[in-house]
Amino acid sequence: MVTGGGTGGHTYPALTTVRTLQSRLAQQGTGLDVLWVGKADSLESRVAAGEGIAFTAVATGKIRRSKNPLKLVSPANVADMSRVPLGVLQARKAINAFRPDVVLATGGYVAVPVGVAATRLCRVPLVVHEQTVRLGLANKTLAAAASRIAVSSESTVPLLPEGVRPSAVVTGNPVRPEVFTGQGEKAIEALTMPGFDRRLPTVYVTGGAQGSQQINELVCDVLPWLLEHANVIHQCGPDNVEELRRRTAHLPARYHLTGYVGPELPDVLALADVVISRSGAGTIAELTALGKAAVFVPLATSAGNEQAHNARHLADNGAALALIDDVSPQRLQSALAPLLTDAHARTAMAERARAYGRPDAAERLADVVLAAAQG
Repeated sequence: MVTGGGTGGHTYPALTTVRTLQSRLAQQGTGLDVLWVGKADSLESRVAAGEGIAFTAVATGKIRRSKNPLKLVSPANVADMSRVPLGVLQARKAINAFRPDVVLATGGYVAVPVGVAATRLCRVPLVVHEQTVRLGLANKTLAAAASRIAVSSESTVPLLPEGVRPSAVVTGNPVRPEVFTGQGEKAIEALTMPGFDRRLPTVYVTGGAQGSQQINELVCDVLPWLLEHANVIHQCGPDNVEELRRRTAHLPARYHLTGYVGPELPDVLALADVVISRSGAGTIAELTALGKAAVFVPLATSAGNEQAHNARHLADNGAALALIDDVSPQRLQSALAPLLTDAHARTAMAERARAYGRPDAAERLADVVLAAAQG
């Protein structure tokens, strides 16, 4: 049984692990029965349907965090938390009907009722996987009762409560296997960049599928300078294309603006020498596994400020640069300058990033899940 979702950061590591388990067991001549338990009409429900994975919905409750204790008992929080007991009962029913050997929880508030039902009511082994440097709220709730806590970074272990550290194992964060199949030449052909200059490094700018207004503005302010030193592929989000196209129409043809990068993403990543992006757990897992120099602009509103923690962890070890306290065009330019003008500095950062990558994370997590299932 798999549970977790709400965002791609929780959903796709679970999916990659399921695919890995299916492949491994198929090679051994056995099958894998999977039931995904999540929120109705959600990302995880759509992903499960697309993969042909059986899905069951349970009631969920989301805690809206606040530094003000009074806001924690807001009507919305109280209403949501009142749904958790119902979700636990629904999860227990699903577990008793499906009879899993193990439950894998990858975070998100939907994982709480399932994890509680598995460990406290049904006595089924629970493996918790954490994608970020610090435990998310859902995983923090489940950690004490979990059989194993799989974490993505060595630096997470000292941050765990002392009593659960013996259950921790560093697996890394599963990365989609297609990420490793990219070919830079294909990206040049697919993106039709007539002005592409092979003598210059290539910068890939991305704010995620929907784009980032903050990153778009930062990059636009330094584009004239940036294009003197690099080819630029700028994924700005579908809603931002027209405005940015007007603003950048005069720029050299080695600037490629696109709303969305789809199947060609592995090729774009293979081509990129430097990446400017958010610092979500999935992004960091991919860029470190590939060994890419990066400048991170953390999303300030991420839960628990996790993106800043993720970025700072790599930046403190010379494996990336992070714009945290000073998020300005001037700071972005000063961060990019040595990476674009010094190939040795760029390569050194890429190698330090690779040292933090775990391209075999899905295999490692599959090992943990199978071990827990076998007792």
